[in-house]
Formats: sequence, C-alpha cells, structure tokens
Amino acid sequence: METKPNFLVVTTDHWSASLLGSTGHPTIQTPTLDTLAQNGVRFSNCYSTCPVCIPARRTLMTGTSPKTHGDRIFQTELPMPNLPTMAQTFRDAGYQAYAVGKLHVYPQRDRIGFDDVILEEEGRVLYGVIDDYEIFLADKGFVGQQFDHGMGNNQYLMRPWHLPEDTHATNWATQQMVRTIKRRDPTRPGFWYLSYRHPHPPLIPLQAYLDLYQTIDIDIPYYGEWASEQDDTPYCLSAGFAQGNQLNEDQTRLARMAFYALCTHIDHQLRVIIGTLRDEGLLDNTVILFTSDHGDMLGNHNLWAKRLFYENSANIPMIIMGCKDDARVGFNRVDDRLVCWEDVMPTLLDLAGIDVPETVDGVSMFGEQHHDFIYGEVGEDATATRMIFDGQYKLIYYPVGNYCQLFDVTNDPQEMNNLIGDANFTEISDHLTKLLISQLYGGDEQWVQDNVLVGLESIPYEVSPNRSLSSQRGGHFPPPPTIGLSQI
Repeated sequence: METKPNFLVVTTDHWSASLLGSTGHPTIQTPTLDTLAQNGVRFSNCYSTCPVCIPARRTLMTGTSPKTHGDRIFQTELPMPNLPTMAQTFRDAGYQAYAVGKLHVYPQRDRIGFDDVILEEEGRVLYGVIDDYEIFLADKGFVGQQFDHGMGNNQYLMRPWHLPEDTHATNWATQQMVRTIKRRDPTRPGFWYLSYRHPHPPLIPLQAYLDLYQTIDIDIPYYGEWASEQDDTPYCLSAGFAQGNQLNEDQTRLARMAFYALCTHIDHQLRVIIGTLRDEGLLDNTVILFTSDHGDMLGNHNLWAKRLFYENSANIPMIIMGCKDDARVGFNRVDDRLVCWEDVMPTLLDLAGIDVPETVDGVSMFGEQHHDFIYGEVGEDATATRMIFDGQYKLIYYPVGNYCQLFDVTNDPQEMNNLIGDANFTEISDHLTKLLISQLYGGDEQWVQDNVLVGLESIPYEVSPNRSLSSQRGGHFPPPPTIGLSQI
C-alpha cells in the first residue's frame, strides 16, 4: 500500500563525527551505527554551521543558514521564522509527520509543521511547559524526580542514572517512537523525527553501560601546542580553558567514559527502532538518517562542549541508509564532499521526490551542486567566532583580539598545529581570509578596514561566579514557577 519512501531522522545532542567505531575511534562502541554506515553512506565532512543547540535546530528544520533564520547566538525565546519547515513540507506532500524528543523551539508546544510532538525539553519548565517526559515520570510514580541525580545540564561530573532503566530519557524516547511507528496511518507514508537529548550532559548513563566501559581503555585528551599558550589567547578561548582547568585527570577520564556510555546506550536503542521497522514490514522502504546538532570537545585542547569550530565541536556525524536497492545512496560508502545541516532538508525532499522550497539555502547531498566551502558563525560581540573551511584548510577567526588560526585538517585532523604565520601557508590564509570577509554581515563588517581584518580590541577574561552551578536543575514537584531568564 505504501509506495512512497518513509523517512526516519534521528538526531542527538553533542555527538562528534569522530565518535563512531567506523571512523576508527579507539574507544567508542557503536555497532549499530557502524552497520548503518555499511548499509548506506557516511559523509565524513559534515559540519554544523552554528554549533549550538537552538540555531542548529532552526537550520535543520528550515534548511537555512543562521543569516536566513535569524539566530547565531542561542535565543531561547525567539519564535521559529516564517519559513517552510521540513515537517510541513513533507505533510503538504501527503506525509504523516511526527516528532519525539527535544525540539528546542519557542513556544515549546509549537509543532513547527508536525502532526504531533511528544516532547522532552530537559526540564525547561521556566518557559511555561511541563513536557511529556516529566508527565511520564509522574505516571510511573517518580513525579518531580528527574534531576534528583544532582548532575548539571552543562557540567561534566557524572554518576549512574538513579531511577529504573525504563525511565531513562533514552529508553523513553525510543519507546515513544516505537509506538508512534506502530500507530501510523497505513495509507500514508511516514516522516518520523526522533531527537535524543543525550549524550548532552547531565552525564547520567545506565550502570550497565558504565560497566561495559570498565573493561575498555578510555582514550585521553590531546593538546595542540597552541592550547598551552594560554597567556596569548582571545576571550572566547580563555573562557573555554577556564572551564577545562576545573576538571582534574580522574574527572576527565570519568566524564569521557560516561559520555561514551550514553552514546552506546543510544546506539543499542536504535536497534529497537530498526527492529520495529523490520517487524512492521517498513524497513526496506524507509530512509534512515543519523546526525547531531554539534559535537563536544570532551577535553581535547583543554576545551569542553560546543560553540567552537574545532573538529570535535563542529564536525558532526551524517549517516544515511537508503531504501533497499537505492543506487543513489548506495552502500558501504564514505563520501568526503563538504555538507552541512542546511543540506538535510533538501536531501530528504530530493529522495522523496518532493520540490524543495525556494527559501532553502542547502543543497541535496545526492545532487549535482556541491559546496566549495563552509562558512560557520556563532555568537556576537565578545563571544563571536567565525570559520571558513574549504575541505582541507580551516580558518578560525576570533574578532576580539583579532586572532586567527589555520589548520590543515586533511593532514592534521586533530588540529595540533596552528599554521598562521607560517610563510608556506600565507597564500592559503590570505585566500580564506578574503572568503571570510565576503561572508560577514549584521555588524561584523566593522571588523574590516581596507579589506583587512582588524577585529576588536582584546579584552581579558575574568572568572565570574557560578552561583547556579551552570544551570543546575532542582526538584520538579511541586512544579517550579516561571522565573526570569536572568536567574537561569
């Protein structure tokens, strides 16, 4: 009955492209994703053009860049732009469209084109919504106890999950998607979006997955020489180093172990989704895409989390398994063309045979058009960072302090050597700088005088109080009141 392909889009939060067994990572265990890659294509050069949650998700859902959709910062109360969304475009073509997990839009119950959303928003009750995961925990008898583990949503301390296994957010999202697929309208093709909140902190994996990694050597962070020169770094990097300096060697190892455990948990739960598609007779006619909004530095170069354009933060996984015998997607392929999250929407619409809205900035990963370079931007004022990457050489620019870095990612994938100032790479850095200048807008033009980057005056970074323990959540019963953002 179903002749059009179904689509399952799976996203995670904080998952770097390197964190796959298929990339040769020495520690991570991802057998399911490795098998998906063998049965489809892995795009090795996929980038988040604004590697922080809200802007990235606006890009995913609209196929547009931050310049088009209006957020390169992290604007928590900015409504979605008046643009066609991926979900609405599929629905307009006759698809049923359902989402499970984290949307990170405002208002939180905005369905952004989906028929329905089963929501998990990491306890952001301050925006006026108790999400469906909190309601589930209450129904299970654990009302308000989601954060009783005491771990922060933006910190890297860890401990095992404190409630029964079936109440973990990863298990919950999986089961909700299983039910959604089973409850589909059999007369219409499906577009299903599954958005896992992990491995984003809090680092609270199941004990079983911590036990798994007890027998595996945890790889240690690597540090470029530029990362040790902390007296001569711009404001943004100084802030990152200050966070890294708070974790000792044991805490770093435990954080990485817990992070990997959360990844493997997701990997194993994907088997339940794939098994459901198989049991329902849908697997051969379903396109599966796995990706992440951005990565996590995990202590490499003494940096953690996101908002950076180093590989572990900006280079994200992109695995696509097509329908059975789909020659366009193929199988057991690695494609090194430059792609980005702007490309997800047009790629899936292309595979579905649906016209791509004119508002979309991206291109199909299976089409004729290619990106010659990727432009990245995150933050404004003191936190601004910009990037140009041509597939081999990457220029990262911090305007405060007028600080540039140049990396040969092909030959130095860990970005150990900053090539700025090396006479052998002057022509390359000049070319990339001109490209970067050509992309500036929205006030960034003030960083340029006479076609030369001059940036802004350097300002020192000073460690400030952290009274909220980096947005620590508390008890959620009775529900907390809606409070001002200044208190979060």
